[in-house]
Amino acid sequence: MTLTALGIPRRMLTFTLDGAETRVPEDTTILDACRAAGTDVPALCHGDSLAPRSTCRLCVVEVEGSPALVPACSRRAEPGMEVRTATERVRHSRRTVLELLASSVDLSTTPGVAGWIEEYGADPDRFGPVAARLDAEPRVDNDLFVRDHGKCILCRRCVDVCGDQGQHTFAITVSGRGHDARVTVEHDAPLTDSACVYCGNCLDVCPTGALSSRSEFDGRVAGTWDESVQTRTNTVCGYCGVGCGLTLHVQDNGIVKVTAPQDDPVTRGNLCIKGRFGYQHVQNRG
Repeated sequence: MTLTALGIPRRMLTFTLDGAETRVPEDTTILDACRAAGTDVPALCHGDSLAPRSTCRLCVVEVEGSPALVPACSRRAEPGMEVRTATERVRHSRRTVLELLASSVDLSTTPGVAGWIEEYGADPDRFGPVAARLDAEPRVDNDLFVRDHGKCILCRRCVDVCGDQGQHTFAITVSGRGHDARVTVEHDAPLTDSACVYCGNCLDVCPTGALSSRSEFDGRVAGTWDESVQTRTNTVCGYCGVGCGLTLHVQDNGIVKVTAPQDDPVTRGNLCIKGRFGYQHVQNRG
């Protein structure tokens, strides 16, 4: 058992963040240190409950002595390290990454991206109409959730949470290479013919909306989905005695989606099919 598991505090270390002396516990990533200090560093592939993959490269920063920019989500802070998060070199890298991503996939349902594009002066249209944009039709093959490859940035967070960092179902993986790479199930079959158990945990970790609940997808298509008016209420699932925490998303006096709080001590952001999708009986007014 580790010291942190026993609750023994970690030692503190000191490093320089944008010219200011910063103290953080050992083993803290630069990204977590930035967020604790109130420094905004964009990131898409980072998930609090998942090991960092350093895939999207939006969170890169300059570290004194390093010839290349380093991903803040996976690089640990070290004593005496000097980190700069907003140099022109960093801004140019983030601007280019945003342009490449936004020109190749649909980021319209990705939280925060519109503000980052404006902040860094990114121009996704500068690559022209011949840019290799993935215009794939959403795959609607079941009643619970939808796969929209046209919004997928291949961050692999869904693969991780379905695999050894979450559900241990291993129903999905990345197949193909280069522009043909896709998140798929075995033999690229319909989801109903795969090993998927419909826990929906992949929905919560998807940063772009490439995976969404059927209720959200249908609401967006109909033009009725409006997160700005939705309320969120934390409660406990009543299907069994485990006591999983739920967050009910309510719009027009009806539950439209269920998610799991990442800081819930029981679920750590994970749910089963009943907890996530079995809410219709709550609002059955017949």
